[in-house]
Amino acid sequence: MKIIKSVEEWKNEAGNISGKKVGFVPTMGGLHAGHLSLMKKCRAENDIAVASVYLNPTQFNDKKDLETYPANFDDDVKLLEGAGIDYLFAPTYDVMYPDNYKYKVIETDFSKELCGAKRPGHFDGVLTVVMKLFNIIRPQNAYFGEKDFQQLTLLKGMVRAFFLDVNIIPCPIVREENGLAISSRNRKLSEQGLKTAPKLHEILSMKNTIGEKEKLLSEAGFTVDYVTEKDGRLYAAAFLEGVRLIDNVSVSV
Repeated sequence: MKIIKSVEEWKNEAGNISGKKVGFVPTMGGLHAGHLSLMKKCRAENDIAVASVYLNPTQFNDKKDLETYPANFDDDVKLLEGAGIDYLFAPTYDVMYPDNYKYKVIETDFSKELCGAKRPGHFDGVLTVVMKLFNIIRPQNAYFGEKDFQQLTLLKGMVRAFFLDVNIIPCPIVREENGLAISSRNRKLSEQGLKTAPKLHEILSMKNTIGEKEKLLSEAGFTVDYVTEKDGRLYAAAFLEGVRLIDNVSVSV
């Protein structure tokens, strides 16, 4: 695996892969089994598999959340090498934001709901950094997990709106045996927190009202951010031990 740290380096390398199908998995690091499922699919469906590791500050509205994000670059490199990734793009802030984030991509509807309503500016940062990464890497296929279903929906919309020549490939949520959606932030939970956390998915999947779900989550020890149904999907975000967890299920579940 070759590690690329600048746009110029990637442009120089891109000539070597001209005419080949490029798959891309953007990440913020702190890689886990969920990320590796994306890497596996990317590796299987493309000639060249590219991943990025960039902890993007513009999508954090909470400075403490950014500072405590559980990521270790050396560990991530080992996992990506094991997954057969050909190139790792690992830029700095100055590489990604030569404009110091004066220019940004903004969606004015769905990005203001759910997580967007609770985390002002979050999706502006997500859409902007992904647009930049697409413009740098120029993949044919890009892989995103369904755990961040709102993000996935917004990225599909951005690709349509700006006529981007890339296929967004949705990938199923990877869960622990107990149903907990695998997330980098799970590492911030205590042993007891990890025992309680699966109740988020368990309660979300129950056949009862949203109000009842919120009550059950509160009784289980969560601080509910929201539980909302939209377009045939039930979304939830809740805090446990100060860690914000998200999940979603189809309403047919």
